[in-house]
Amino acid sequence: MNKPFQSVLREQTRRHFFRDCGVGLGKIALAYLLANEFRGAVNAGETIGLGQAEPHPLVAKAPHYPAKIKNVIYLFMAGAPSQLDLFDFKEALAKHDGEPVPAEIVKDQRYAFIQRHAKILAPRFKFAKHGQSGAEFSEMLPHLATIADEIAIVKSCHTSQFNHGPAQLFMNTGSSLPGRPAMGSWVTYGLGSQCEDLPGFVVLKSGGAVSGGAALWSSGFLSTIHQGVPFRSQGDPILFATRPDGIDARLQRETVDLVHQLNKKQLDTVGDPEIATRIRSYEMAYQMQTSAPQLMDLSDETPATLEAYGVKPGQASFANNCLLARRMVERGVRFIQLYHGSWDHHSDVAGGLRGACGETDQPAVALIKDLKQRGLLEETLIVWGGEFGRTPMVESNSALGRSLGRDHHPQAFTMWFCGGGIKSGMTLGKTDELGFHVTENPVFVHDIQATILHLLGLDHERLTFSFQGRQFRLTDVHGALIEPILG
Repeated sequence: MNKPFQSVLREQTRRHFFRDCGVGLGKIALAYLLANEFRGAVNAGETIGLGQAEPHPLVAKAPHYPAKIKNVIYLFMAGAPSQLDLFDFKEALAKHDGEPVPAEIVKDQRYAFIQRHAKILAPRFKFAKHGQSGAEFSEMLPHLATIADEIAIVKSCHTSQFNHGPAQLFMNTGSSLPGRPAMGSWVTYGLGSQCEDLPGFVVLKSGGAVSGGAALWSSGFLSTIHQGVPFRSQGDPILFATRPDGIDARLQRETVDLVHQLNKKQLDTVGDPEIATRIRSYEMAYQMQTSAPQLMDLSDETPATLEAYGVKPGQASFANNCLLARRMVERGVRFIQLYHGSWDHHSDVAGGLRGACGETDQPAVALIKDLKQRGLLEETLIVWGGEFGRTPMVESNSALGRSLGRDHHPQAFTMWFCGGGIKSGMTLGKTDELGFHVTENPVFVHDIQATILHLLGLDHERLTFSFQGRQFRLTDVHGALIEPILG
Protein backbone atom coordinates (compact mmCIF):
# COMPACT_ATOMS: atom_id res chain seq x y z
CA MET A 1 0.00 0.00 0.00
CA ASN A 2 1.37 3.43 -0.91
CA LYS A 3 2.35 5.68 1.95
CA PRO A 4 0.62 9.05 2.33
CA PHE A 5 2.44 11.88 0.51
CA GLN A 6 3.07 13.74 3.78
CA SER A 7 4.72 10.63 5.24
CA VAL A 8 7.04 10.34 2.24
CA LEU A 9 8.08 13.96 2.65
CA ARG A 10 8.87 13.42 6.32
CA GLU A 11 11.18 10.54 5.40
CA GLN A 12 13.09 12.65 2.85
CA THR A 13 16.23 14.22 4.28
CA ARG A 14 18.38 16.94 2.71
CA ARG A 15 20.85 14.19 1.82
CA HIS A 16 18.15 12.32 -0.12
CA PHE A 17 17.21 15.52 -1.93
CA PHE A 18 20.75 16.27 -3.10
CA ARG A 19 21.15 12.60 -4.19
CA ASP A 20 17.90 12.31 -6.12
CA CYS A 21 17.18 15.81 -7.48
CA GLY A 22 19.26 15.28 -10.61
CA VAL A 23 21.24 18.48 -10.05
CA GLY A 24 23.78 17.83 -7.34
CA LEU A 25 25.26 19.97 -4.59
CA GLY A 26 28.09 21.28 -6.75
CA LYS A 27 25.74 22.60 -9.44
CA ILE A 28 23.47 24.19 -6.85
CA ALA A 29 26.46 25.95 -5.27
CA LEU A 30 27.62 27.15 -8.68
CA ALA A 31 24.14 28.46 -9.48
CA TYR A 32 24.10 30.32 -6.16
CA LEU A 33 27.48 31.94 -6.84
CA LEU A 34 26.48 32.93 -10.37
CA ALA A 35 23.22 34.35 -9.06
CA ASN A 36 25.15 36.50 -6.58
CA GLU A 37 27.39 37.80 -9.36
CA PHE A 38 24.29 38.42 -11.49
CA ARG A 39 22.58 40.27 -8.63
CA GLY A 40 25.72 42.33 -7.92
CA ALA A 41 25.90 43.35 -11.57
CA VAL A 42 22.28 44.48 -11.52
CA ASN A 43 22.78 46.46 -8.30
CA ALA A 44 25.83 48.14 -9.78
CA GLY A 45 23.94 49.10 -12.93
CA GLU A 46 26.09 46.87 -15.12
CA THR A 47 24.95 44.78 -18.07
CA ILE A 48 23.46 41.49 -16.90
CA GLY A 49 23.77 38.11 -18.51
CA LEU A 50 21.58 35.79 -20.56
CA GLY A 51 20.86 38.42 -23.17
CA GLN A 52 19.18 40.84 -20.75
CA ALA A 53 20.62 44.28 -20.08
CA GLU A 54 20.19 47.21 -17.82
CA PRO A 55 20.86 50.68 -19.32
CA HIS A 56 24.42 51.31 -20.49
CA PRO A 57 26.56 51.83 -17.33
CA LEU A 58 27.94 55.09 -18.73
CA VAL A 59 24.56 56.63 -19.49
CA ALA A 60 24.23 59.95 -17.66
CA LYS A 61 22.70 59.42 -14.22
CA ALA A 62 21.04 61.75 -11.76
CA PRO A 63 23.28 62.90 -8.87
CA HIS A 64 22.29 62.46 -5.24
CA TYR A 65 21.49 66.18 -5.05
CA PRO A 66 21.85 69.20 -7.36
CA ALA A 67 25.44 69.45 -8.54
CA LYS A 68 27.54 72.62 -8.54
CA ILE A 69 29.76 71.42 -11.39
CA LYS A 70 29.72 69.08 -14.39
CA ASN A 71 33.44 68.42 -14.87
CA VAL A 72 36.66 68.08 -12.91
CA ILE A 73 40.17 68.89 -14.12
CA TYR A 74 42.65 67.58 -11.57
CA LEU A 75 46.17 68.97 -12.05
CA PHE A 76 48.21 66.40 -10.14
CA MET A 77 51.75 67.57 -9.39
CA ALA A 78 53.40 64.18 -8.92
CA GLY A 79 56.48 64.15 -6.72
CA ALA A 80 55.19 66.70 -4.19
CA PRO A 81 55.82 70.46 -4.63
CA SER A 82 57.52 72.29 -1.78
CA GLN A 83 54.79 74.30 -0.09
CA LEU A 84 57.45 76.17 1.90
CA ASP A 85 59.01 77.60 -1.25
CA LEU A 86 55.76 78.30 -3.12
CA PHE A 87 52.82 79.05 -0.79
CA ASP A 88 53.56 78.86 2.92
CA PHE A 89 56.21 81.46 3.72
CA LYS A 90 57.86 81.05 7.14
CA GLU A 91 60.03 83.86 8.44
CA ALA A 92 61.31 81.55 11.18
CA LEU A 93 62.92 79.30 8.59
CA ALA A 94 64.95 82.23 7.27
CA LYS A 95 65.81 83.34 10.80
CA HIS A 96 67.01 79.90 11.90
CA ASP A 97 68.53 78.76 8.61
CA GLY A 98 71.19 76.12 9.26
CA GLU A 99 70.13 75.42 12.83
CA PRO A 100 68.85 72.01 14.03
CA VAL A 101 65.10 71.59 14.32
CA PRO A 102 63.99 71.50 17.98
CA ALA A 103 63.87 67.90 19.15
CA GLU A 104 60.35 68.18 20.56
CA ILE A 105 58.99 69.04 17.08
CA VAL A 106 60.45 66.09 15.20
CA LYS A 107 60.09 63.39 17.85
CA ASP A 108 58.48 60.16 16.63
CA GLN A 109 58.56 61.38 13.01
CA ARG A 110 59.52 59.11 10.10
CA TYR A 111 61.23 60.30 6.93
CA ALA A 112 62.14 58.68 3.65
CA PHE A 113 65.79 59.80 3.56
CA ILE A 114 66.86 62.44 6.08
CA GLN A 115 67.56 62.11 9.78
CA ARG A 116 65.39 63.84 12.38
CA HIS A 117 68.29 66.05 13.46
CA ALA A 118 68.69 67.58 9.97
CA LYS A 119 69.07 71.36 9.91
CA ILE A 120 66.53 73.98 8.91
CA LEU A 121 66.52 75.22 5.31
CA ALA A 122 65.34 78.77 4.61
CA PRO A 123 62.83 79.49 1.80
CA ARG A 124 64.63 79.60 -1.52
CA PHE A 125 62.63 82.47 -3.05
CA LYS A 126 61.07 85.83 -2.29
CA PHE A 127 57.37 86.01 -1.40
CA ALA A 128 54.80 88.77 -1.93
CA LYS A 129 51.09 89.33 -1.28
CA HIS A 130 48.70 89.68 -4.20
CA GLY A 131 45.14 90.77 -4.94
CA GLN A 132 42.53 92.04 -2.54
CA SER A 133 42.73 88.72 -0.71
CA GLY A 134 46.39 89.28 0.11
CA ALA A 135 47.28 85.73 -0.87
CA GLU A 136 51.00 85.15 -0.55
CA PHE A 137 52.94 83.48 -3.35
CA SER A 138 56.55 82.79 -4.20
CA GLU A 139 58.13 84.63 -7.10
CA MET A 140 58.08 81.25 -8.88
CA LEU A 141 54.31 81.62 -9.42
CA PRO A 142 53.92 84.98 -11.22
CA HIS A 143 50.95 83.81 -13.31
CA LEU A 144 49.05 82.33 -10.38
CA ALA A 145 49.53 85.64 -8.57
CA THR A 146 47.40 87.34 -11.25
CA ILE A 147 44.34 85.28 -10.22
CA ALA A 148 44.91 85.36 -6.45
CA ASP A 149 41.31 86.47 -5.90
CA GLU A 150 39.84 83.63 -7.97
CA ILE A 151 41.22 80.60 -6.11
CA ALA A 152 40.87 79.01 -2.68
CA ILE A 153 44.17 78.01 -1.09
CA VAL A 154 44.28 75.27 1.55
CA LYS A 155 47.54 75.29 3.54
CA SER A 156 46.51 72.64 6.05
CA CYS A 157 46.38 69.45 3.96
CA HIS A 158 47.92 66.34 5.48
CA THR A 159 48.17 62.64 4.67
CA SER A 160 49.07 59.35 6.36
CA GLN A 161 51.56 58.29 3.65
CA PHE A 162 55.18 59.43 3.34
CA ASN A 163 56.42 57.62 0.21
CA HIS A 164 55.43 58.55 -3.33
CA GLY A 165 53.74 55.40 -4.60
CA PRO A 166 51.43 54.79 -1.62
CA ALA A 167 50.76 58.53 -1.20
CA GLN A 168 49.81 58.98 -4.87
CA LEU A 169 47.54 55.93 -4.66
CA PHE A 170 45.98 57.30 -1.48
CA MET A 171 45.25 60.68 -3.07
CA ASN A 172 43.85 59.14 -6.24
CA THR A 173 42.01 56.05 -4.94
CA GLY A 174 41.47 56.59 -1.21
CA SER A 175 43.75 53.66 -0.36
CA SER A 176 47.53 53.31 -0.17
CA LEU A 177 47.30 49.82 -1.68
CA PRO A 178 46.66 49.12 -5.38
CA GLY A 179 43.38 47.56 -6.44
CA ARG A 180 40.88 50.29 -5.51
CA PRO A 181 39.01 52.37 -8.10
CA ALA A 182 40.40 55.80 -8.96
CA MET A 183 38.39 58.92 -8.21
CA GLY A 184 37.52 59.35 -11.88
CA SER A 185 36.24 55.76 -11.97
CA TRP A 186 34.00 56.41 -8.97
CA VAL A 187 32.69 59.53 -10.70
CA THR A 188 31.70 57.76 -13.93
CA TYR A 189 30.27 54.87 -11.89
CA GLY A 190 28.10 57.33 -9.97
CA LEU A 191 27.21 59.79 -12.74
CA GLY A 192 27.91 58.09 -16.04
CA SER A 193 29.30 60.06 -18.96
CA GLN A 194 28.13 63.14 -20.85
CA CYS A 195 29.61 62.14 -24.22
CA GLU A 196 29.32 59.06 -26.43
CA ASP A 197 32.43 59.33 -28.58
CA LEU A 198 35.04 60.00 -25.87
CA PRO A 199 35.70 58.30 -22.51
CA GLY A 200 34.21 59.85 -19.39
CA PHE A 201 37.57 59.59 -17.57
CA VAL A 202 40.72 60.66 -19.44
CA VAL A 203 44.35 60.78 -18.29
CA LEU A 204 47.07 63.06 -19.72
CA LYS A 205 50.72 62.80 -18.63
CA SER A 206 53.77 65.06 -18.92
CA GLY A 207 57.09 65.56 -17.15
CA GLY A 208 58.58 62.50 -15.48
CA ALA A 209 56.96 59.20 -14.58
CA VAL A 210 54.48 58.82 -11.74
CA SER A 211 55.39 56.39 -8.97
CA GLY A 212 51.90 54.94 -8.61
CA GLY A 213 51.76 53.89 -12.27
CA ALA A 214 48.57 52.83 -14.02
CA ALA A 215 46.98 51.89 -10.68
CA LEU A 216 46.34 55.64 -10.24
CA TRP A 217 43.64 55.55 -12.92
CA SER A 218 42.53 51.93 -12.55
CA SER A 219 38.87 50.98 -12.16
CA GLY A 220 39.81 48.50 -9.43
CA PHE A 221 36.90 46.22 -8.60
CA LEU A 222 34.47 48.32 -10.65
CA SER A 223 33.77 47.28 -14.23
CA THR A 224 36.66 48.14 -16.54
CA ILE A 225 34.28 50.38 -18.48
CA HIS A 226 35.14 52.93 -15.74
CA GLN A 227 38.91 52.71 -16.28
CA GLY A 228 40.78 55.95 -16.97
CA VAL A 229 41.93 56.13 -20.60
CA PRO A 230 45.44 57.60 -21.13
CA PHE A 231 45.68 59.96 -24.11
CA ARG A 232 48.96 60.92 -25.75
CA SER A 233 49.61 64.52 -26.75
CA GLN A 234 51.85 63.43 -29.65
CA GLY A 235 51.22 60.91 -32.42
CA ASP A 236 48.13 58.74 -32.22
CA PRO A 237 46.03 59.94 -29.26
CA ILE A 238 45.33 56.35 -28.24
CA LEU A 239 47.56 53.41 -29.09
CA PHE A 240 46.12 50.83 -31.52
CA ALA A 241 42.98 52.88 -32.25
CA THR A 242 44.14 53.91 -35.73
CA ARG A 243 42.90 51.80 -38.63
CA PRO A 244 45.73 49.51 -39.85
CA ASP A 245 47.19 49.97 -43.31
CA GLY A 246 45.21 48.10 -45.96
CA ILE A 247 41.99 48.08 -43.94
CA ASP A 248 39.25 50.33 -45.30
CA ALA A 249 36.27 51.66 -43.35
CA ARG A 250 33.84 49.01 -44.63
CA LEU A 251 36.10 46.07 -43.76
CA GLN A 252 36.77 47.47 -40.34
CA ARG A 253 33.05 48.00 -39.65
CA GLU A 254 32.32 44.43 -40.73
CA THR A 255 35.16 43.16 -38.51
CA VAL A 256 33.88 45.09 -35.48
CA ASP A 257 30.35 43.79 -36.14
CA LEU A 258 31.58 40.19 -36.36
CA VAL A 259 33.54 40.50 -33.13
CA HIS A 260 30.44 42.05 -31.55
CA GLN A 261 28.32 39.04 -32.58
CA LEU A 262 30.85 36.58 -31.16
CA ASN A 263 31.15 38.52 -27.92
CA LYS A 264 27.37 38.81 -27.65
CA LYS A 265 26.98 35.07 -28.09
CA GLN A 266 29.48 34.48 -25.31
CA LEU A 267 27.75 37.08 -23.11
CA ASP A 268 24.38 35.36 -23.60
CA THR A 269 25.98 32.03 -22.66
CA VAL A 270 27.95 32.95 -19.52
CA GLY A 271 26.53 36.35 -18.50
CA ASP A 272 29.92 37.85 -17.57
CA PRO A 273 29.60 41.68 -17.34
CA GLU A 274 33.23 42.06 -18.46
CA ILE A 275 32.22 40.71 -21.88
CA ALA A 276 29.72 43.55 -22.15
CA THR A 277 32.55 45.93 -21.27
CA ARG A 278 34.65 44.40 -24.06
CA ILE A 279 31.82 44.97 -26.55
CA ARG A 280 31.53 48.62 -25.55
CA SER A 281 35.30 49.08 -25.66
CA TYR A 282 35.35 47.99 -29.31
CA GLU A 283 32.55 50.42 -30.11
CA MET A 284 34.21 53.27 -28.21
CA ALA A 285 37.53 52.64 -29.98
CA TYR A 286 35.72 52.69 -33.33
CA GLN A 287 34.03 56.01 -32.50
CA MET A 288 37.27 57.54 -31.18
CA GLN A 289 39.04 56.96 -34.48
CA THR A 290 37.20 60.06 -35.63
CA SER A 291 36.61 61.99 -32.40
CA ALA A 292 40.07 61.64 -30.82
CA PRO A 293 42.10 63.03 -33.76
CA GLN A 294 39.68 65.96 -34.00
CA LEU A 295 40.12 66.57 -30.29
CA MET A 296 43.92 66.51 -30.51
CA ASP A 297 44.14 68.68 -33.64
CA LEU A 298 44.94 72.19 -32.36
CA SER A 299 44.95 73.81 -35.80
CA ASP A 300 41.59 75.47 -35.11
CA GLU A 301 42.99 77.27 -32.04
CA THR A 302 44.02 80.91 -32.49
CA PRO A 303 47.68 81.92 -32.24
CA ALA A 304 46.72 84.04 -29.21
CA THR A 305 45.31 80.99 -27.43
CA LEU A 306 48.38 78.88 -28.17
CA GLU A 307 50.61 81.69 -26.92
CA ALA A 308 48.55 82.15 -23.74
CA TYR A 309 49.01 78.49 -22.81
CA GLY A 310 52.62 78.38 -23.98
CA VAL A 311 51.84 75.60 -26.44
CA LYS A 312 54.58 74.67 -28.88
CA PRO A 313 53.11 72.71 -31.81
CA GLY A 314 54.50 69.21 -32.16
CA GLN A 315 55.84 69.07 -28.59
CA ALA A 316 54.25 67.06 -25.79
CA SER A 317 53.96 69.23 -22.68
CA PHE A 318 51.85 70.21 -19.72
CA ALA A 319 50.82 73.27 -21.73
CA ASN A 320 49.42 71.07 -24.51
CA ASN A 321 47.61 68.95 -21.94
CA CYS A 322 45.99 71.97 -20.29
CA LEU A 323 44.67 73.13 -23.65
CA LEU A 324 43.43 69.61 -24.41
CA ALA A 325 41.69 69.57 -21.02
CA ARG A 326 39.70 72.64 -22.01
CA ARG A 327 38.76 71.02 -25.32
CA MET A 328 37.64 67.89 -23.44
CA VAL A 329 35.43 69.94 -21.12
CA GLU A 330 33.81 71.45 -24.21
CA ARG A 331 33.08 67.92 -25.45
CA GLY A 332 31.62 66.72 -22.16
CA VAL A 333 34.44 64.61 -20.69
CA ARG A 334 33.49 64.24 -17.03
CA PHE A 335 36.84 63.73 -15.24
CA ILE A 336 40.20 64.82 -16.68
CA GLN A 337 43.38 64.03 -14.79
CA LEU A 338 46.67 65.72 -15.72
CA TYR A 339 49.81 64.24 -14.18
CA HIS A 340 53.03 66.26 -14.27
CA GLY A 341 55.88 64.31 -12.73
CA SER A 342 58.66 66.83 -12.13
CA TRP A 343 58.34 67.78 -8.45
CA ASP A 344 60.50 65.36 -6.45
CA HIS A 345 63.27 67.71 -5.38
CA HIS A 346 65.51 65.85 -2.95
CA SER A 347 68.41 67.95 -4.21
CA ASP A 348 68.57 71.56 -5.42
CA VAL A 349 64.97 72.33 -4.58
CA ALA A 350 65.43 75.86 -5.96
CA GLY A 351 66.57 74.67 -9.38
CA GLY A 352 63.92 71.97 -9.48
CA LEU A 353 61.15 74.44 -8.72
CA ARG A 354 62.36 76.88 -11.37
CA GLY A 355 61.98 74.15 -13.93
CA ALA A 356 58.68 72.68 -12.72
CA CYS A 357 57.00 76.04 -12.16
CA GLY A 358 58.27 77.26 -15.52
CA GLU A 359 56.51 74.29 -17.14
CA THR A 360 53.21 74.51 -15.23
CA ASP A 361 52.42 78.00 -13.85
CA GLN A 362 51.49 79.70 -17.13
CA PRO A 363 49.42 76.83 -18.63
CA ALA A 364 47.43 76.21 -15.43
CA VAL A 365 46.44 79.88 -15.16
CA ALA A 366 45.75 80.11 -18.91
CA LEU A 367 43.37 77.15 -18.52
CA ILE A 368 41.41 78.97 -15.81
CA LYS A 369 41.24 82.23 -17.77
CA ASP A 370 40.23 80.39 -20.94
CA LEU A 371 37.45 78.45 -19.21
CA LYS A 372 36.19 81.65 -17.62
CA GLN A 373 36.19 83.54 -20.93
CA ARG A 374 34.16 80.73 -22.53
CA GLY A 375 31.64 80.55 -19.69
CA LEU A 376 32.81 77.09 -18.59
CA LEU A 377 34.58 77.83 -15.32
CA GLU A 378 31.38 77.91 -13.24
CA GLU A 379 30.62 74.32 -14.22
CA THR A 380 34.19 73.05 -13.90
CA LEU A 381 36.34 72.39 -10.82
CA ILE A 382 40.12 72.84 -11.08
CA VAL A 383 42.21 71.08 -8.42
CA TRP A 384 45.99 71.60 -8.07
CA GLY A 385 48.28 69.68 -5.74
CA GLY A 386 50.61 66.77 -5.09
CA GLU A 387 50.66 63.75 -2.78
CA PHE A 388 52.34 65.42 0.23
CA GLY A 389 54.66 68.33 1.06
CA ARG A 390 58.36 68.85 1.72
CA THR A 391 60.29 69.13 4.97
CA PRO A 392 61.42 72.38 6.65
CA MET A 393 64.77 70.60 7.05
CA VAL A 394 67.40 70.30 4.36
CA GLU A 395 68.26 67.04 2.64
CA SER A 396 71.95 66.70 1.88
CA ASN A 397 73.60 63.36 1.16
CA SER A 398 77.01 63.26 -0.49
CA ALA A 399 76.70 59.51 -1.13
CA LEU A 400 73.59 60.14 -3.23
CA GLY A 401 74.88 63.39 -4.68
CA ARG A 402 72.18 65.44 -2.97
CA SER A 403 72.37 68.89 -1.44
CA LEU A 404 69.98 71.73 -0.61
CA GLY A 405 66.91 69.60 -1.20
CA ARG A 406 63.84 68.76 0.87
CA ASP A 407 62.53 65.33 1.91
CA HIS A 408 58.95 63.98 1.93
CA HIS A 409 56.66 65.64 4.47
CA PRO A 410 53.15 64.20 5.01
CA GLN A 411 52.31 66.38 8.02
CA ALA A 412 51.48 69.52 6.03
CA PHE A 413 51.14 70.61 2.41
CA THR A 414 49.23 73.08 0.25
CA MET A 415 46.63 72.64 -2.50
CA TRP A 416 44.43 75.12 -4.35
CA PHE A 417 40.96 74.94 -5.88
CA CYS A 418 39.14 77.06 -8.44
CA GLY A 419 35.84 77.06 -10.31
CA GLY A 420 32.24 76.11 -9.69
CA GLY A 421 31.12 75.87 -6.08
CA ILE A 422 34.41 77.22 -4.71
CA LYS A 423 34.64 80.36 -2.58
CA SER A 424 37.26 82.46 -4.35
CA GLY A 425 39.91 84.72 -2.85
CA MET A 426 40.40 82.88 0.42
CA THR A 427 43.10 80.96 2.28
CA LEU A 428 42.21 78.18 4.70
CA GLY A 429 44.39 76.62 7.38
CA LYS A 430 47.66 77.39 9.09
CA THR A 431 50.85 75.58 10.05
CA ASP A 432 53.25 76.25 12.93
CA GLU A 433 56.08 78.77 12.68
CA LEU A 434 58.35 76.27 10.95
CA GLY A 435 55.65 74.91 8.63
CA PHE A 436 55.98 71.53 10.25
CA HIS A 437 52.53 70.72 11.70
CA VAL A 438 49.02 71.90 10.86
CA THR A 439 47.66 74.16 13.61
CA GLU A 440 44.29 75.27 12.19
CA ASN A 441 41.61 73.63 10.02
CA PRO A 442 43.32 70.32 9.20
CA VAL A 443 42.22 68.81 5.88
CA PHE A 444 42.81 65.09 5.34
CA VAL A 445 42.99 63.35 1.96
CA HIS A 446 39.52 61.83 2.34
CA ASP A 447 38.12 65.30 3.05
CA ILE A 448 39.45 66.48 -0.32
CA GLN A 449 37.88 63.52 -2.09
CA ALA A 450 34.55 63.97 -0.28
CA THR A 451 34.47 67.64 -1.30
CA ILE A 452 35.16 66.92 -4.97
CA LEU A 453 32.35 64.34 -5.04
CA HIS A 454 30.04 66.76 -3.23
CA LEU A 455 30.51 69.44 -5.88
CA LEU A 456 29.54 66.86 -8.51
CA GLY A 457 26.34 66.16 -6.59
CA LEU A 458 27.54 62.87 -5.06
CA ASP A 459 27.35 61.99 -1.36
CA HIS A 460 30.62 60.24 -0.59
CA GLU A 461 28.91 58.08 2.06
CA ARG A 462 26.20 56.90 -0.37
CA LEU A 463 28.45 56.25 -3.38
CA THR A 464 29.29 52.63 -2.57
CA PHE A 465 29.99 49.31 -4.27
CA SER A 466 29.59 45.85 -2.76
CA PHE A 467 32.73 43.77 -3.17
CA GLN A 468 33.84 40.62 -1.32
CA GLY A 469 31.11 41.03 1.26
CA ARG A 470 31.81 44.65 2.10
CA GLN A 471 30.46 48.02 0.99
CA PHE A 472 33.40 50.05 -0.35
CA ARG A 473 33.57 53.76 -1.06
CA LEU A 474 36.25 56.22 -2.22
CA THR A 475 36.62 57.79 1.23
CA ASP A 476 36.65 54.44 3.04
CA VAL A 477 35.22 55.18 6.52
CA HIS A 478 36.42 58.79 6.74
CA GLY A 479 35.85 62.11 5.03
CA ALA A 480 34.17 65.41 5.80
CA LEU A 481 33.43 68.32 3.47
CA ILE A 482 35.85 71.25 3.45
CA GLU A 483 32.93 73.56 4.25
CA PRO A 484 34.84 76.89 4.45
CA ILE A 485 35.91 76.78 0.79
CA LEU A 486 32.46 75.93 -0.54
CA GLY A 487 30.67 78.88 -2.16
